[in-house]
Amino acid sequence: MTSSGTYAFSISNGEAIISAFERIQIRLPQLRQEHWRTARVEMNLLFAEWSNKQVNIWKTELLQITLVDGTRTYSLPTRVVMVLDAYLTSDDATTDQNDRYIIPISRTDYASYASKFTAGLPTSYYFERVLTPTMTVWPVIDASGYVINYYACVQVQDAALTGGQTPDVPYLWTDALVAGLSHRLARTYAPQMEAQRKTDAMESWTVAAAQNIENVGVKIAPTLGAYYR
Repeated sequence: MTSSGTYAFSISNGEAIISAFERIQIRLPQLRQEHWRTARVEMNLLFAEWSNKQVNIWKTELLQITLVDGTRTYSLPTRVVMVLDAYLTSDDATTDQNDRYIIPISRTDYASYASKFTAGLPTSYYFERVLTPTMTVWPVIDASGYVINYYACVQVQDAALTGGQTPDVPYLWTDALVAGLSHRLARTYAPQMEAQRKTDAMESWTVAAAQNIENVGVKIAPTLGAYYR
């Protein structure tokens, strides 16, 4: 036996929909325009569900905010779902670049600050998850030449059926995509199979999610300073 020697398998949105319908016993010749419309909507709703199940490593981006003297709140791209890590950078993209990690705070933490316009180099930020997300820094920058670099989880790209578009998911998630879509379509077209397809969808998602991690060690170190006076 000779294997293919290639690693190019991919699936288009249309092929994913056909496979999902086949899992609920609806074959290609039976598909009508309404089937395709429903499937497109359900695929995008599935991506919205996945965008809620963070962290999706393949949808993590390194983004940047240019800080402006005296400005405390900055708008972020609407595709940003969650901020993972952020650091204050001076002399960005030069050999003198210097980074300082800044920490997230909650809305309650920020509300408790008596002086929200304290000037200085930011040490913390409040990420507000609204329709147009924002990042509010504290203290408020009082210098020029600084940026905040931050790793953000972003939403999965929209799915469309034109031009042979492919889904915005990696190879390891293709089965989870078809299984999840089939479960959603079963709700409308084969309710008697919904429970079975739900089990299949959950199993496929669990398998994919188990590999959606960074393969690094975890180190836990106690803080001993408080024990000594």
